[in-house]
Amino acid sequence: MQAQIDKPRAARLRPTFDWDGAMVATLQGDAQAYRQLLEQAARWLRRFFARRLPVDLVDDAVQECLMALHTRRTTFTPGRPFLPWLTAIARYKWVDSLRASGRHAADELIEAPIAGHEDTVVSAIGLRGLLAHLRSSQSEVIRLVKLEGLSIREAAVATGQSEPLVKVNIHRGMLALRSLLGPGAMTEPQYA
Repeated sequence: MQAQIDKPRAARLRPTFDWDGAMVATLQGDAQAYRQLLEQAARWLRRFFARRLPVDLVDDAVQECLMALHTRRTTFTPGRPFLPWLTAIARYKWVDSLRASGRHAADELIEAPIAGHEDTVVSAIGLRGLLAHLRSSQSEVIRLVKLEGLSIREAAVATGQSEPLVKVNIHRGMLALRSLLGPGAMTEPQYA
């Protein structure tokens, strides 16, 4: 019975798509690999932007990234990991989307001011200050996983750390943050 439970778990933990291999094959002219790479990238980008942008901007941001991937694919260096390269493109497009939507939304501020914006800014500044007290390896993975929504595997690829080390650094970093904030500062909410 135990073997039946562990087998599906092990299958879930195995990578299902070879990003790096698909990109190298794409650069060598493999059209099938390129099609698969674009399909997988579109799925990954939708998850990336779904956590960061309003729903109506997600598809445009995904398309912008896919176009950038297509036009900039020759700048990819084989032998280097693909996901951090794609993440960098996605971050640039995310910032561009925020800037564009911010300029458009600025016209509407006179009619409908956003309440609580100061709290968000103050919280972000405070969080940055707290993360500065941690080791860089801890603050980086906490930022990637807890704030930007990357998976453990994606954070491992982006930072060059192993997946177990990413988990350890998140755990130790969160413990350090709890000690900085004092007892009871980071407790889980209780639901009735």
